[in-house]
Amino acid sequence: MARKLLTLVIAAVLVATVLPSTAAGHQSRVRGIPGTAELSPDAKTAAWQRLQFGLFIHWGIYSELGGVWQGKPVTKGYSEQIRMWANIPEADYRTVANGLRADRFDPAAICALAKQAGMRYVVITSKHHDGFAMFGTATTDYDIVDATAYGKDPVKLLADECRRQGLGFGVYFSLVDWHQGHAFDGDNNNPVPASMEPVIEGQLRELMSGYGEISEVWFDMSSPTRAQSEKFAGIVRRLQPKAAVNSRIWNNTGDFRTLGDNEIPAVALDGTWQTPASIYHETWGYRSWQKREDLPGKIRDLVVGLAGVRARGGNYLLNIGPRGDGSVVEFETDVLRGIGDWQRRHPGAVLGASATKFGGQPWGEATVNGKDLYLHVTHWPATGELRLPGLATDVVRVDEDGAGRLDWQRDGDDLVVRLPALPRDTVLPVVKVRLAGELRIIPRNTVTADRVWQLDSTDFEQGYSYADNGSYPTTRRTVVRQTANLVAGRPQVAYATFHGQAEKDSRYRVSLGGVARVVTGAALTSRAIGPFVVLPRQVTPLTITKAAPAHQGEPLGLRLDSAVVAR
Repeated sequence: MARKLLTLVIAAVLVATVLPSTAAGHQSRVRGIPGTAELSPDAKTAAWQRLQFGLFIHWGIYSELGGVWQGKPVTKGYSEQIRMWANIPEADYRTVANGLRADRFDPAAICALAKQAGMRYVVITSKHHDGFAMFGTATTDYDIVDATAYGKDPVKLLADECRRQGLGFGVYFSLVDWHQGHAFDGDNNNPVPASMEPVIEGQLRELMSGYGEISEVWFDMSSPTRAQSEKFAGIVRRLQPKAAVNSRIWNNTGDFRTLGDNEIPAVALDGTWQTPASIYHETWGYRSWQKREDLPGKIRDLVVGLAGVRARGGNYLLNIGPRGDGSVVEFETDVLRGIGDWQRRHPGAVLGASATKFGGQPWGEATVNGKDLYLHVTHWPATGELRLPGLATDVVRVDEDGAGRLDWQRDGDDLVVRLPALPRDTVLPVVKVRLAGELRIIPRNTVTADRVWQLDSTDFEQGYSYADNGSYPTTRRTVVRQTANLVAGRPQVAYATFHGQAEKDSRYRVSLGGVARVVTGAALTSRAIGPFVVLPRQVTPLTITKAAPAHQGEPLGLRLDSAVVAR
């Protein structure tokens, strides 16, 4: 009884300090939750998230071939893997390497182009599946310094130029290596034999030691053991403690999850993640016979991809494939410039903006930058009306960004904006909403009750992530969080009772109203959890996560059928 009384006293104090003012203007009758998606609590990973948008470069011996072998286009597979798809003998492939001059590789121009596009970092292929190192290495003479007419280290040149121009720098590194002994495998799912480990370790130490500060290390493919994943990632972390490691080191040992090629998630994801995208989905390496058409449509598609990924909290890494001589394809240059032009027309809408908790809307996506809420309208409503549900913050004004003011009104907690018949920006129009304060929202699954909340599974929002069992084919989407949002008419102490099935020996964190309780799975589904404080006239999230997950994608392991929150 004393504990409950103390909790009520605390609740009363909190009520006095957090209830919203209703003195002027529109105010939601309910105070919403913060609407900005948080960055990772880990400083290194949060710094990587702030990079937001980067340039990926696939360049190697395969670029010299341009997707053609013996005079014929190789139409199967990505062109950077042409040696496998065309079954090219290594002796013939080495002959191609001997002729690589790369005399038009211009790091300064590449970095300037990346900055013009609004990118903040550059990642280049240091070694792809063919095993040919595009950097100087003592582990083999199968590298650009020793085996080509170029004779320089382009990775070093690019790393130095990135620093001069204020860009982050990263390297792609394939764990598949046909030169070191991996057999051709259409899925690139080869295990890493022990005999290959010294070369991998040696090359990683070289890359992590001789190229200045590294922002990102992008491993790719193969199916290493957990011990190998930890060993290779450990080299990076010892030598480059600020570098973020992607999930294709496998066995859930990376710092962020790399999604599938060109994948934009259908649902918002918890944790840190990245979409790797290519200007042409058909290939990453240069393809001489690639169709390059509809420049405005290509710019629009990629701007929509960028806005969608950023609105959902991911980083966007967009690829170009230079020719064998190192020159950037003119069409790709024009695409990057077009993306940059759009960003300059809408400063703050993507770069520097944060993801929001609105989720995808029928008309598009939303980002926020301070008190400016940006609505990226991918589908211009034919009705002339754009509706944003659940906005709990006062609105000062609304503009079509770059084109002037728009009429708007409130419909409960919805913002309704009147749009012209056609937008000014034909790439991706943006509606800019100036807010009176911090962004707060009323989630769609908010449940209001006075004393007792009877919740079923549909009242809970799932938080999603990804996990793998050591390879690309084993990657799967996981549920890592369950959240219901409660609103009360009066302050009260409450207990939560859950019905369903949990991993009985796992430890779960149940959070409600700023208070967290850690219980076993057995206790979670067998007894009331609490006490908690539910404050009046504000959304109070009830959230279940693993108390100490092994990695951000570890499955919650909870089937939740229903729940009751009551005194």
